[in-house]
Amino acid sequence: MLTVLIDCGAGNLHSAEKAFQRMAAEAQAGEVLVTPRAEDVARADRLVLPGDGAFPACMRALREERGIFEALVEAVEVGGRPFLGICVGMQLMARKGHEHEEVDGLGWINGEVCRIEPEDATLKVPHMGWNELVVDRSHPVLEGIASGHHAYFVHSYQMEMADPAERIAHCDYGGDVTAIVARDTMVGTQFHPEKSQAAGLRLIANWLAWHP
Repeated sequence: MLTVLIDCGAGNLHSAEKAFQRMAAEAQAGEVLVTPRAEDVARADRLVLPGDGAFPACMRALREERGIFEALVEAVEVGGRPFLGICVGMQLMARKGHEHEEVDGLGWINGEVCRIEPEDATLKVPHMGWNELVVDRSHPVLEGIASGHHAYFVHSYQMEMADPAERIAHCDYGGDVTAIVARDTMVGTQFHPEKSQAAGLRLIANWLAWHP
């Protein structure tokens, strides 16, 4: 099995690469490859889209990287390959993003990405650091992960859901903040599982073993 982490230049992928390699080795789940090549995306059995930075810049990078956007859409929408979006990679799954300008996303999750506006004015944006997960509904990637487990977040924008059934976990930061989304063969985490210690590594292992 080949798991590909897509490199569109949107952040340092070293920690994600190491976490996925570790969990793939423990689970005997095949090879993990970080690549900017569309041909590698096309042959992957599983796809991970990490991302740091602003929604518009990350979406442009994905579309402009030679053939990657087309290969990703073909693999996930047509081929039904398991997909995991991380941080901005999750946000790009939405219909639209509203960071600096309105930009169309991949349209895989029925939601829009908007600035976090905590009800408590003392809470700073970005939402940065550890926060408790609240599980909204069961999903195979959440096996062994429960409400109260902690994950590491760094973001100023969040996905506001039009279809609550596509959200499987959230956290509280002066109001509900979407933490994990899922539909069909697709999962997205607003937090960084590779930086979330035991709970994050468990989620990665679960995703690598998941056969939707």
